[in-house]
Amino acid sequence: MHSPALAADSAEAIRASGLRVTDSRRAVLAALEASPHATADALYQSVLRSVPQTSLQSVYNALADFVEAGLVQRIEPAGHPGLFERRVGDNHHHLVCTSCGAIEDVDCAHGSAPCLTPSDARGFTLQTAEVTYWGLCPACAEASTH
Repeated sequence: MHSPALAADSAEAIRASGLRVTDSRRAVLAALEASPHATADALYQSVLRSVPQTSLQSVYNALADFVEAGLVQRIEPAGHPGLFERRVGDNHHHLVCTSCGAIEDVDCAHGSAPCLTPSDARGFTLQTAEVTYWGLCPACAEASTH
């Protein structure tokens, strides 16, 4: 079960984004706070603990509503299922371990969007740039040396 403070914060965030507060939406957002970069299926398993009547479709619907409202961001690293995170509104990037799949946030190299300027924008008005760094996390790098 999620803490009452986290549930209250979740309800406030949902309400502030213009969405109706429901038990399943609160549980999805609270689960995402506890597990950044989670899949919809993983969030569903977490939500079932506090709202057992929730369906997988309800979790997908809540996530779609959250993404549309700007409350949640969906990321799709190559070779991974869609992942969701609460960190929105900045132009951060991700570190992905090529061995265990761990994902970490990393701030933009220059701090503002877009942080990369292409050699030729071909007339596009750029808004963001996505960068994914691939490599080994510290635990996997240590394991690979033994």
